[in-house]
Amino acid sequence: MIIKDLYSVNESIRDREVRVIGSEGEMLGVMSSRDAQHLADDAGLDLVKISPNANPPVCKIMDYSKFKYEQAKRDKENRKNQTVIEVKEIRLSMTIDVGDIAVKTKQCLKFLEAGNKVKVSIRMKGRENARSYQGVKVMQDFFEGLEGKAVQDKKPATEGRHITMMLSPVKA
Repeated sequence: MIIKDLYSVNESIRDREVRVIGSEGEMLGVMSSRDAQHLADDAGLDLVKISPNANPPVCKIMDYSKFKYEQAKRDKENRKNQTVIEVKEIRLSMTIDVGDIAVKTKQCLKFLEAGNKVKVSIRMKGRENARSYQGVKVMQDFFEGLEGKAVQDKKPATEGRHITMMLSPVKA
């Protein structure tokens, strides 16, 4: 995010009257933008329009470069603390064997422990479409194999040729 685009500074403020806030946060009142600019120049600071939609617009006398630096630092900290939740997918088949289910369950547990959501899907082919209940049973068995480490966001449902289920990690 570019801060310069968000705020009008000094001579770029074209409003006739502005409400001015001093550098210490004190209200200086409504005055012409030229007078406000003179106050900012006398203090050796910048006049920054912080609320352009107010009537009259609100401007603050501050050190703009310091404000930009602190804002960039705050944005960087917020991005660092942000967690991105990905949706991982595990594909099963209706004729999956016990050993294969164990491998898929282990992989699903890795995804869940990493904090990701997991989409479990089965694609039905040919005659399997007539027996979608078997696919739902495979999904239920798979979910039971996760030993309570997952929560079903979306129960197994048949949508055309696919059976899908959404899982998310259990919150501690």
